[in-house]
Amino acid sequence: MPQVVLVNPQIPPNTGNIARTCAATGTELHLVGPLGFEISDRYLKRAGLDYWPYVKLHCHESLEAFEVVHQQRGGRCLGFSVYGSFNYANFQFQASDWLLFGSETTGLPSTVLSTCDATLHIPMFEKNVRSLNLSVSVAVSLFEARRQLGYLQ
Repeated sequence: MPQVVLVNPQIPPNTGNIARTCAATGTELHLVGPLGFEISDRYLKRAGLDYWPYVKLHCHESLEAFEVVHQQRGGRCLGFSVYGSFNYANFQFQASDWLLFGSETTGLPSTVLSTCDATLHIPMFEKNVRSLNLSVSVAVSLFEARRQLGYLQ
């Protein structure tokens, strides 16, 4: 099953909402530091409600620490960016994919994007709207991957 990776998330409620989505779908959630908040943050906990025991949470202190885990487990790293090369809806997901998302303010660093196996974007109709909320982007992308892989049956 695809896994969700948040690189340097900054806003606790977004991460809490993403954790809730991951709990509901049985998806592993990887947080890559530095984080813009403490894991004990009350807004993070509040957004995740009482679902935290169901979150398969992994915290990595740095990109380097995350990369060690990724290399051990294998799979493609798919970076999501407004500048991504592929429309996420037309991309063929695999069960071993890692879905990488950057911080709410800066997105994924170019150094991370350049190491991804592919970069994906969510198309926007209105050109003046730069992006969706991070938790919405994760949910849309994760559910499309799950749909393609037959996990919504």
